[in-house]
Amino acid sequence: MKKLLVKWNEISLVKRIVIGIIIGIILALTLPNYVSGISILGSLFVGALKAVAPVLVLFLVMHAIAAHKSGKKTNMKSILGLYAIGTLLAGVVAVLASFMFPVTLTLVTGVEDLSPPEGIAEVMETLLFNIVANPIDAIINANYLGILTWAIVLGLALKHASQQTKDMLGSFSDAITKVVQWVINLAPIGIMGLVFDAIVTSGLSALVEYGRLILILVGCMLFIALVVNPLIVYIYTRKNPYPLVFMVLRESGITAFFTRSSAANIPVNMKLCEKLGLDEDTYAVSIPLGATINMAGAAVTISVLTLATVNTLGIEVDFMTALMLSVVAAVSAAGASGVAGGSLLLIPLACSLFGVPNDIAMQVVGVGFIIGVVQDSCETALNSSSDVLFTATAEQAKERVEGKAVTVNS
Repeated sequence: MKKLLVKWNEISLVKRIVIGIIIGIILALTLPNYVSGISILGSLFVGALKAVAPVLVLFLVMHAIAAHKSGKKTNMKSILGLYAIGTLLAGVVAVLASFMFPVTLTLVTGVEDLSPPEGIAEVMETLLFNIVANPIDAIINANYLGILTWAIVLGLALKHASQQTKDMLGSFSDAITKVVQWVINLAPIGIMGLVFDAIVTSGLSALVEYGRLILILVGCMLFIALVVNPLIVYIYTRKNPYPLVFMVLRESGITAFFTRSSAANIPVNMKLCEKLGLDEDTYAVSIPLGATINMAGAAVTISVLTLATVNTLGIEVDFMTALMLSVVAAVSAAGASGVAGGSLLLIPLACSLFGVPNDIAMQVVGVGFIIGVVQDSCETALNSSSDVLFTATAEQAKERVEGKAVTVNS
């Protein structure tokens, strides 16, 4: 048995995950009633990732800042710029696609009890209150803006602490990183359970009616992942972007697709940044921050569903007004983590630009929940993998400016 486990662990994690996906599909299609209990494996895996991520972020960021040597520069300004550019371009791509391939909706009801934000100001207010949240509440509720804020403040306060204190903080950080590695090694089993549960409970029949809408959403996200993002990477690094792009999609995007949680994927992204040999002082902050504000997929969802609503109601919209929507979608998407329900509950805000009544907009949110099994999975995969992509891009761009060889660790 021990030899079998050793052999299993010698296989690359991505190949093990693919095996888990295949087994999950086979079991869901052949023995759904006999092995229904395996769906709990998926819930346990996501729960474990969500449990360890807040503690990981707190100690990793605290240690990175406390141990940071004066004069050593990080790439946070470049990364923030890349996050903003990527999210804005995602909104523009979604608007262009919606004009080229207009979609109408069959509206549904059933989400009347949800309360969307009434404007950008409310979204920003929520984010500000998240920043100043009680640290214990922030960890319990996985409020990453609050966790980041406290980690940075405590890290700065510990910069002048004794070396023994910093070493102890580093030991805690290393221990939590080791726990993360243990959890990530369970990904094949967890994802098998997630795939099984998704096929058995949701199926694909409910998605047929909204097939065209799903094609537009997924098409936009694929275009961004395979064309727009690589173009951004090339402009910054002047190197072939696709080895890095395919690596982050393979090793970050796959797990994000099935967990459907950027927060749960933070440990995976941290591990990938370490594998790429990136600066820990930078990625310790950029990855959890990216999980909060780098939301290209959310910008696509908000833009496409809003313009689909406009088309359904027969409202005439000129192209320049639609482009304004891409800006609103980008800003809204950056605040999506501060709103329960994420990007879908920001659709009424975007619809208000065109005078769409709130009751109609909430019906569109209902459509979003129906297609969520595909939309949310693709959205999270794009959002989360882009966090690593842009963090690596900023570092490679810095190396290019300094005249160093730009490489991607395999």
